[in-house]
Amino acid sequence: MKKNKIIYKLIIALLIISACTDNVRDLDFLDKVLPPTNLTASYDITQDNTGLVTITPTAEGAQEIQVFFGDGTNEFEILTNGESVQRTYKEGTFDVKIVASNAVGNSIEIMQQLIVSFKAPQNLVVVIENDAAVSKQVNVTANADFATMFDFYSGQTGSDPVTGNIGETITFQYDEAGTYSVRVVAKGGAIATTEYTEDFIVTEILDPTTLAPNPPLRNASDVISLFSDVYTNVTVDTWNTSWSQASFEDVTINGNAVKKYTSLGFNGIETTSNPLDASSMTHVHLDVWTPNATEIKLKLVDFLGDGFDDGSNNSEAELTFAINTGEWTSIDIPLADFTAAGITSFADINQYIITATPFGSSILFVDNFYFHKPPSELQKLPVNFESSTLNYTWTGFGDPNFSAIPTAVISNPDKSGINTTNTVLEIEKPSGSQVWAGASMPLDQGIDFSAGTTITVKVWSPRVGTDILLKMEDPTSPKDGNGNPTVFAEVKATTTVASAWEELSFDMTTFASFSTSIAYKNVILFPDFGNMGQGEKFYFDDIEIASIKLPVNFEVPGLTYTWVGFGDPNFGPLPTAIISNPDVTGINMSSTVLEIQKPSGSQVWAGASMALDAPINFAYGTKVKIKVWSPRVGTKILFKTEDPSSPKDGNGNPTVFVEIEATSTVANQWEELTFDLTSSGSFNTSINYENVIIFPDFGNGGQGESFYFDDLILTN
Repeated sequence: MKKNKIIYKLIIALLIISACTDNVRDLDFLDKVLPPTNLTASYDITQDNTGLVTITPTAEGAQEIQVFFGDGTNEFEILTNGESVQRTYKEGTFDVKIVASNAVGNSIEIMQQLIVSFKAPQNLVVVIENDAAVSKQVNVTANADFATMFDFYSGQTGSDPVTGNIGETITFQYDEAGTYSVRVVAKGGAIATTEYTEDFIVTEILDPTTLAPNPPLRNASDVISLFSDVYTNVTVDTWNTSWSQASFEDVTINGNAVKKYTSLGFNGIETTSNPLDASSMTHVHLDVWTPNATEIKLKLVDFLGDGFDDGSNNSEAELTFAINTGEWTSIDIPLADFTAAGITSFADINQYIITATPFGSSILFVDNFYFHKPPSELQKLPVNFESSTLNYTWTGFGDPNFSAIPTAVISNPDKSGINTTNTVLEIEKPSGSQVWAGASMPLDQGIDFSAGTTITVKVWSPRVGTDILLKMEDPTSPKDGNGNPTVFAEVKATTTVASAWEELSFDMTTFASFSTSIAYKNVILFPDFGNMGQGEKFYFDDIEIASIKLPVNFEVPGLTYTWVGFGDPNFGPLPTAIISNPDVTGINMSSTVLEIQKPSGSQVWAGASMALDAPINFAYGTKVKIKVWSPRVGTKILFKTEDPSSPKDGNGNPTVFVEIEATSTVANQWEELTFDLTSSGSFNTSINYENVIIFPDFGNGGQGESFYFDDLILTN
């Protein structure tokens, strides 16, 4: 484009010449056109250290002006008189050439010096702090105007500077605590820098700032604890024997009791008044924290039942473990390793000796010192709160102050209906609790969905229409911003009765990301989900995979209720089906019921049977209640339950059974009949009754009628 402008000027001159006649071609007037004069340029330099310069050249009589930037490149710009151009320069001195030309090509040029200088960083503020958690680590932050980065010189011999951006925090790990002459150099666009110096004291963290890992919940029979806030501790005679080479004190770290040893060479712990029998255990565990020890040794000494004597008849073994400084190290040792190292017994352990390196100067904190074995009973589904060995530890959350809501495993406050068991879970939702308030419990293993993907829970709610949310989590999945696992499944169900037990079903397949391959190990219940707390209590029991068992309500998704009819006029099957409730009134507003048709001429013993998935659990009671719809008053309904593994009679029916009659008292409406199994002399709660049979209008031939049944429950 610049060449085009020059060519354009030449064309203009040629046009002027060609416009004249051959007789009048006197161009002497061009020689009288004077070159431009008073050529100069003004520089406007920004004051923000960007180096942006606005160049405005002017000259009298100039048609165009060329600006050669003089910054080491050959670049230039052609301007009209008074026009400006911008250019970004580094800090320094530059010779800018300016050439001004008039219309006939006469030109002048000048060299004009440009000085670009940047401001050195100003208002440098440096913050140097010892890290609160990492021993001998300092954190450095620098802020300054007109600066983009900074270098931190630690003052430690042989260490290179650490560079960071202005406003960011960099860290430096010192080898030793002490006082160091540190320097921070702030840099920007200017050649000049700004420095900050300080004699800084680097400190060593000698005490833990965090708690030791919380031990997992274990059954009391699966652990022997010397020291832990989670388990019940045995009596320890001394944590620092008279023959120890160590100083000892009980200390508290963030409210948690911990054993502290200083100047540690070796230290003896004794339980001589109550020796431990750890022969049934498989591991010994302890958590340790140290600022300076590199390894510890643990020795177990078994007196073999005859006291210490002179030690010649004791059995002992010692193992060595590397430990990390500045953090908790969890040591979980198989007792088999001690056996391999020479100990012959764990039945009479009296002494526990800890030795540290460096000997005599180590500092050691000890927490969670216990023996344990794999759980004798796992916390898994079903959860019925009746075990005498399991710890049902539910943790509430979401009270008005975002703390824990009250939860407890208590005596069943309403032993009636479908739940007459002794113990249930109570979750209290105080007034003003969060809409997401609830309680959670970890399981020992992931939920096994091989038997089904619907979970049932017995629920007691003070109101009809409250939403109960069941959530399951994979605790090993990444956490969200609130610390909750991001892999989960959750399903809602709604209560249909008030102040009475009912069984709610949660079909986990309705949650899009649910997968049976995921190890869901946390179970969470949210009572009255989505609403603030109203000062109410909710009760829960029998969290389990849905199966064909009592109670049977024909409403559980995923279950197939297979009833087999028998005894029609030709000794074939009676028509039976699970159908929509034909009479949603009175005591039965549910959607689905069992229909048994008894065609005309059917046998007097005609009926239908269904196999359960497991024997009836008589912990819930010995009375069976059934909602019955009969077309007539006074019809006998026979309920029978059998042990299918018992010897068969001549017709192939089990010989171990119990059967009870009840009689309908209303016609064409629902009523609840009760069948007291204990009224049969042959009934025994120890028998595995797994078949249930219903005989409508027992003892009479069929009259072409339909009978309906629902809600087979076990109660007292």
